[in-house]
Amino acid sequence: MRALALAELVLLGRNRGVLFTALMVPLALPFSVRPALDQLDLEKHGVSAGAVLLTAAVGFSLLFTVYTALVNVFVARREELVLKRLRTGEPTDAEILTGTALPAMAVGLAQALLLCAGGAVLLHTGAPRAPYLSLLGLATGLVLSAALAALTATFTRSVESGQITSLPLVLVTMIGSGIMFPAEVMPDRLASVCALLPLSPAIRLVRAGWTGQSGAYEILGALATALAWTLVAVFAVRRWFRWEPRR
Repeated sequence: MRALALAELVLLGRNRGVLFTALMVPLALPFSVRPALDQLDLEKHGVSAGAVLLTAAVGFSLLFTVYTALVNVFVARREELVLKRLRTGEPTDAEILTGTALPAMAVGLAQALLLCAGGAVLLHTGAPRAPYLSLLGLATGLVLSAALAALTATFTRSVESGQITSLPLVLVTMIGSGIMFPAEVMPDRLASVCALLPLSPAIRLVRAGWTGQSGAYEILGALATALAWTLVAVFAVRRWFRWEPRR
């Protein structure tokens, strides 16, 4: 699995298009959120603009550095018969998928940590009040993003169509999971529904680590939701993941 991860890391470095999307988009997109935040009275809801922008940057990293990048990777390796050949060797199915996903997850983790460190200085958010919550949210977000990428690759026919099949989750997460608009400014009923979206628990745990405003009930609810989505995604991948090219 380590050898497979190293090979995927080399291939990731050679793919300039995927590398540019994974590294630059999460850095640029948070600036597009700032005009919308200026229209909201965040102080009324006890949320700072710096914490929202920092959380948005981490959320974009999960979406583009891990999720969309891995959708393309899984589809490309399947269509090139790489995954099929790997299954004839010693690695198990779980080891093949995990080894393929590790480089993108490692890049996403490093990028998120750098964004948090840079944001703490540039956005004047200071150190997180509960860093363990942010790390927990980041860990659950990385694992779930990789699992959802494998699930999305299941019904994606080609690398080109991966940009379309991954778009629904990207848009829903950006709008409803608290990336572009914090959950605190949403109506209570809408916020309760959006809290059940796949990546909402990770985003809320990351923000809770910086603000320290979430109670034990909210934290446990977010962890339960993240665990439920992870189990569903893993079960679906094990049941329906396609190892043969879709032709």
